[in-house]
Amino acid sequence: MSSVDSRQPGVAQRIAELRQTIDYHNYRYYVLDDPQIADIEYDRLLRELQELETQHPELVTPDSPTQRVGAEPIAAFGEARHGVPMLSLDNIFSEAELEDFDRRVREGLGWEHVDYVAEPKLDGLSVNLRYQDGLLVQAGTRGDGRVGEDITANIRTVRTVPLRLQGDGWPELLEVRGEVVIRRADFQRLNELRLDQGEKPFANPRNAAAGSLRQLDPRITAARPLSFFTFGTGASSEPIDGSHSAVLERLRQWGFLVNDQVKKVVGAEGCETYYRDLLARRDELPFEIDGIVYKVDDLAAREELGFTARAPRWAAAHKLPAVEASTRVASIEPSVGRTGVITPVANLEPVAVGGVTVSRATLHNLDEVRRKDVREGDTVMVRRAGDVIPEITAVVVDKRPAAAEPWEMPASCPVCGSEVQRLEGQAAHRCIGGLYCPAQQVGAVIHFASRKAMDIDGLGDKLIEQLVNKGLVRTVADLFALSHEQVAGQERMGDKSADNLLKAIDRARKTTLPRLIYALGIDQVGEVTANQLAQHFGDLDAVMQADEEALQTVPDIGPVVAKALPISLPSRITAT
Repeated sequence: MSSVDSRQPGVAQRIAELRQTIDYHNYRYYVLDDPQIADIEYDRLLRELQELETQHPELVTPDSPTQRVGAEPIAAFGEARHGVPMLSLDNIFSEAELEDFDRRVREGLGWEHVDYVAEPKLDGLSVNLRYQDGLLVQAGTRGDGRVGEDITANIRTVRTVPLRLQGDGWPELLEVRGEVVIRRADFQRLNELRLDQGEKPFANPRNAAAGSLRQLDPRITAARPLSFFTFGTGASSEPIDGSHSAVLERLRQWGFLVNDQVKKVVGAEGCETYYRDLLARRDELPFEIDGIVYKVDDLAAREELGFTARAPRWAAAHKLPAVEASTRVASIEPSVGRTGVITPVANLEPVAVGGVTVSRATLHNLDEVRRKDVREGDTVMVRRAGDVIPEITAVVVDKRPAAAEPWEMPASCPVCGSEVQRLEGQAAHRCIGGLYCPAQQVGAVIHFASRKAMDIDGLGDKLIEQLVNKGLVRTVADLFALSHEQVAGQERMGDKSADNLLKAIDRARKTTLPRLIYALGIDQVGEVTANQLAQHFGDLDAVMQADEEALQTVPDIGPVVAKALPISLPSRITAT
C-alpha cells in the first residue's frame, strides 16, 4: 500500500472508523458470542488499520485495537488477572507469508534453521488456569488479555482439567493455558438432545463451548461435553524446560490433555508440509479447527525475539481456507439498524457450510449488491470461516433465472415508511425517520444499555423490543420513568426480575461522562471520540454548549461529527 499523507482529512477519520468498527466486532465475538462478520472480513479490517498506523505512527493511540488483544470481561463474573498477558497471534494467509515469518525469525536470531512446534488452532474458548502448590485455584477467560472473567467454578466441572497436578516437579505457582472445545461427535449429540427437549440448537461447537463456560450455574456446565487441550504456560515461579515441546511433555505428565496432532517441524518447509497434511485431513479431525499455529520451540530464542505491541514475534497463526458451499438466494430484504442505516440481507435456502447450517448473509450496502450482482433467485457461493454469518463470494450466473431482476434499495423505510436517503459521500442508505422509527428506537436503547455504554444488567434485546413495541419506551430517557408494574407486566418478567432491573436502571443514573456520550449512539462517535470529548471539555455543561467550531478543535473530530453535536442529554442522568 502506498504511503498516505496523514494531513489529508480522510486518514485520521478512516483510522477512527476502523477502530470503532473493530471494537464493536470484538465485543460481539468475545463478550456476546454473537459475531456479525466473518473472520476474513475482520482480518481485512484489522490489517487495514495496522497498515495505516504503520505508515502514520503519530496517529497510534494506546486504546487502538492494534494495541490490545480482545474485549473486556462481562459483569456476571468476577475478574481473573493473568500473571503474564494472553496475547493474540499475528495471522498469515499464504505460504509466501509463512516464508516471510520464518525469514524474520531466522534473521532475528541469526540462525540458518529454526525448529518450530506446529499444532492445530482449535476453535473454542481460550482459558488460563492458575495452580498454587499443585492445586487449581483460579480459572479465567482471555478477556482483554490481561484480565478475564473468573470461571473457576465452571472449569472445575471439565473432566480434562486436573484439580490437582499429577506427578511431581511442578513449580509452586503455574499458569497453564489452553482451549476448551466440544468435539464434533459430542456437539452433534448435544444438539440432538436440545432439539428433543424443544430447545434451540447451538450454531457451532465454539459457541457451544463458550456459552457452556459462561453459565452462572456450574451444574449446566457440568452437563456439557467439554474438553480442555493445553497449548502452553503463562506465569511460573520457576522455569520449566528449555523448549516448548518439552514443556508440553511435562504438562502431559502433570495430567493435561495435549493434542495428538502437535508436531515438531523444521523451518518453513516443515511448517508447509504440516499445513498441507492437516488441511487434507481437516474434515476427519474430531474437533473444529480454524488454522495452524507455529511457535519457535526454543524458549530462550523466544525471549530474544520478544514481542510487538500486541503479539509475539516467535509465533504466528496460519489461517485455513474458508469453507464454501452453494445455495439459492430466496429473497433480499432491507434490515434497519440502530442509526437508521439500511443493510441488504440475503435470505438463503439453508445450507451446511463448515459444519454449520446457515440461512442469512449480509450484503453490506447497495454498492456491494451491485458489485457482486446478487439477485433474488440466484445460485451463489457462500463462504464461512469459523463464523455464524457467512459471506456471499460469487454468483453462478449460468444458473440465474430468466426473470431475476437487479435488487434496488427501497425508497421508504420498511419499518416506519419514512424516506430513505443515501448518505452524502458514503455507500450507506439511511431511514431519515430517526427515533420515530421503531427499529431505530430499539437499536438506540439496546446500544444505550450495553456493557460499554450504561451497562444496565437485565435489560436484554427481547425486553427492549417489548417495551418499545408497547409504546412504553421511545427514547432512552423513558427508561428512567418505567414503573414496577410496567416492567413486571412484560413476558418472562416477574416481581423480582422487575425489582432487579429497576435497581440496575437507577444505578445507571450516575455514570462517567465518556460512557454517557458513547451511550447516546451519536453518529461516528465511538468510545475513543467520547473519551476525547470528555477530556477536552471537562464537564457535561461544556460539551452541551459547544458549537461546531469549538467541537472541531477536539482531535479527530471533523465537520461530520461536529454537525451531529452538540448533544442533548437525558435530564435524569448525572455524568462526571
